[in-house]
Amino acid sequence: MKQLWMLMAWFAFSSAVDAQYKFDVYPTYKGNDLGLTYTPTSSVFRIWSPPASAMELKLYEIGMGGVAKETIQMQKSESGTWVAVVNRDLKSMFYTVRAKINDRWGNEVTDPYARATGINGQRAQVIDLKETNPVGWEKDQSPNFSDQNLPTDAIIYELHIRDATIDEESGAKHKGKFLGLAETGTKNKAGLSTGLDHIKELGVTHVHLLPFYDYNSVDETKTGQYNWGYDPVNYNVPEGSYSTDASDGRTRIRELKQMIQAFHQNGLRVVMDVVYNHTALTETSNFNQLVPGYYYRQKPDGSFSDATACGNETASERAMMRKFMLESVVYWVKEYHIDGFRFDLMGVHDIQTMNLISDTLHKIKPDILLYGEGWTAGASPYPEEKRAVKKNAHLLKGIAVFSDDIRDGIKGSVFDIKDRGFATGKTANTESVKFGIVASLPHLQIDMSKVNYSKEPYASSPANVITYAECHDNNILWDKIALSVPGASEEERKKMHELALTIVLTSQGIPFLHAGSEFLRSKFGEENSYNKGDSVNAIRWGLKTKNKELHEKIVSLISMRKEHGAFRLTNNRLVNNSIRFLDTQIEGVIMYTLDMEYFRWTKKDTWLNCLMIFNGTNNPQTITIPGEWKLVSMGKAQTNSRVVKQIGVKPKEAMILAQVLD
Repeated sequence: MKQLWMLMAWFAFSSAVDAQYKFDVYPTYKGNDLGLTYTPTSSVFRIWSPPASAMELKLYEIGMGGVAKETIQMQKSESGTWVAVVNRDLKSMFYTVRAKINDRWGNEVTDPYARATGINGQRAQVIDLKETNPVGWEKDQSPNFSDQNLPTDAIIYELHIRDATIDEESGAKHKGKFLGLAETGTKNKAGLSTGLDHIKELGVTHVHLLPFYDYNSVDETKTGQYNWGYDPVNYNVPEGSYSTDASDGRTRIRELKQMIQAFHQNGLRVVMDVVYNHTALTETSNFNQLVPGYYYRQKPDGSFSDATACGNETASERAMMRKFMLESVVYWVKEYHIDGFRFDLMGVHDIQTMNLISDTLHKIKPDILLYGEGWTAGASPYPEEKRAVKKNAHLLKGIAVFSDDIRDGIKGSVFDIKDRGFATGKTANTESVKFGIVASLPHLQIDMSKVNYSKEPYASSPANVITYAECHDNNILWDKIALSVPGASEEERKKMHELALTIVLTSQGIPFLHAGSEFLRSKFGEENSYNKGDSVNAIRWGLKTKNKELHEKIVSLISMRKEHGAFRLTNNRLVNNSIRFLDTQIEGVIMYTLDMEYFRWTKKDTWLNCLMIFNGTNNPQTITIPGEWKLVSMGKAQTNSRVVKQIGVKPKEAMILAQVLD
């Protein structure tokens, strides 16, 4: 029996090796004209499909339904590509391609490099991209977000486009659309700013928008459909449900550009959430119909591997998948003026590809912001030491990873509703929060044996880490607090929430906020709201009125962070020289000094030192402090305050004190 098992394993391994060898011998196309090259006099279509014995181009007058107006046999060309040249103006026509492989015609699919599509992305569209530019687009520029535009100067705000304006109190005319987020002057019933004006008022620098490429789960022929969009179909096409006319590829492009232009004009940069780690479809995806198996990793038995828990995982290490990813992000930067990318399940991708992307994009836009999830959702056959997982963060160049250490250190495990964190009374998480405060860097005062997940530092600099307490995934902060501390009063939960966000906004690394957290947004306990609709996901702008005090405190913390460079240290040496943890003799109380001497001489900072005290216990504490300090309120040192020797700190309270230059 053992011999039979070994023989079967050998055959499976041999099959996988044979398949990989077949992929390796496919030629790599070096040109930059894959997809459609349009002019008014001709359209050139070039599709990569080495295993095809024939290829057809089908032209349609409409984007959905009907029959093809013309079928054109494509001609075999260099390096595994197929080409068709049509010498007339095809503008506004739609097209699909299909390949004949192993004597069998596949499905009609969109060109993977398509830049415009019709309804539901079923057919690509021939357009002139110059006609999609809004007035003044050629002058659009990314705004500065600090003197030097360094990664640690960024403050990220994660937002779903539909969530932002769909609520009745948003005041937006184009609710749930690209154009809704381009509107200014919108207010809720109490006259407080909403939408774009609110984000600008908050003071963040970058708006991270959940996927807005063309995705699979929303039927664009219907209204009221909802999804986060982590199921990509056409990577280089804007999602039609966010436009006023999903049937016209030009409209969705133009309106997305209008939104980005509005953000830039209001001093905000735009980060695009991208999902190159898997496709919504597997066997029937355009990738797989044109080059079966090539774009995906396989298990030893030849079946699709699934480190994404979505049915497949892409093979970024293969030359043409690497090329596709690189050319896609470059296209978004050049055509749409995108300012950064967040890579979903980045731990699936290989380090070499990610560093190539980073090197290329930083040459185009030196201050571009790049970050991603340093993990997978399952096992991958590609070696972990070669993938962009968190433990390999120090090998990534100009790319940050999310710190789940501080996230769960602050609020408790995202996978256990009842688990608490430092901000909700679990004092055992103290060291995990301290590790997050120093941005996952080596620090002599951190006991790594007590850190929740990582047992050794993994970051190369503060710019290598995203510091956060919540995101769209799992229970958002306000809900997690309610679920894990069911006996707490609303006022007690508010203190926990404020403590959590204060830790995020005063720690080293790149801070990241989830939209609406600044006024206690809730999703009513929905742990995974990806398809739960507006009733759960909409940002209810009335909450800004109800929780105005917290909103104003978050505004002041953001302003304080931007004003004082010591909250935005740029290297390990500065972190170790500037941060000194003090022993309070009380478990669950974190106290540290932040030396600002360096910034007093280089940036004319009026603060000499900062003292941070976080009380994660359920009791008021009297803390002995070194020297004389001024209380900091609403981000400003109160010159008429004087604190010496001792200070009282309430349960779940964050206190900030400063020594100020006279």
